[in-house]
Amino acid sequence: MLIFMGVGAMTDFGALIANPKTLWLGAAAQFGIFATLFGAILLNYVPGMEFSMQDAASIAIIGGADGPTAIFLASRLSPDLLGAIAVAAYSYMALVPIIQPPIMKALTTPEERTIKMAQLRHVSKGEKVLFPLAVLLMTILFLPSATPLVGMFCLGNLMREAGVVDRLSKTAQNELINIVTIFLGLGVGSKLQAEQFLNFETLGILALGAVAFSIGTGAGVLMAKLLNKYSKEDINLLLVLQGFLPYQWRRV
Repeated sequence: MLIFMGVGAMTDFGALIANPKTLWLGAAAQFGIFATLFGAILLNYVPGMEFSMQDAASIAIIGGADGPTAIFLASRLSPDLLGAIAVAAYSYMALVPIIQPPIMKALTTPEERTIKMAQLRHVSKGEKVLFPLAVLLMTILFLPSATPLVGMFCLGNLMREAGVVDRLSKTAQNELINIVTIFLGLGVGSKLQAEQFLNFETLGILALGAVAFSIGTGAGVLMAKLLNKYSKEDINLLLVLQGFLPYQWRRV
């Protein structure tokens, strides 16, 4: 949850607020999660592999391209697979620059890759402050089980946009998230016992992780194509890439 607070403090929602339709790009990318869920169930037909529905859900979340989320869900649903899922999630996040370009190149034309997007409108400070509060309220009403994580994310974003706790916001973005990430890595590493990690099922998890990222990327590009077909303002299809970059890279 502390990592989510740090990520929230790093995130600027100005572009999303100014152009809400880009939300569909991130939504389409979740197709990778659902495709991987079914893929994990189908792997049960392979001798030597056996995944329950909870295991399949934990593996599928790798497609969300967010390490802390994958670790959190796996720790709740499939603790015995936590190490393999964490390794797969962070490995493919690091391999995004290798996995995504050929997929995006295959699904786009040179003209689509050079689309110049219109200048976004100015987003006021009030809008940026109200946005995390609105997200938190909707989460409490419609998905209360996710409130701890989303609530911490919104808290971090609120600290960033309020502008009155700069010291706390900068700490959450830098020192705190770095310290927590170190301890998270050590904690996950302690789950990598050989008998739980060095087995045939781990290979299936690694393969499904690659599938999740690939399908998510392709679905995001196709959604951008659909939006461009029915929208007055074109979207550069390479924006889909932004949705999969780890937050440290997006910040740079």
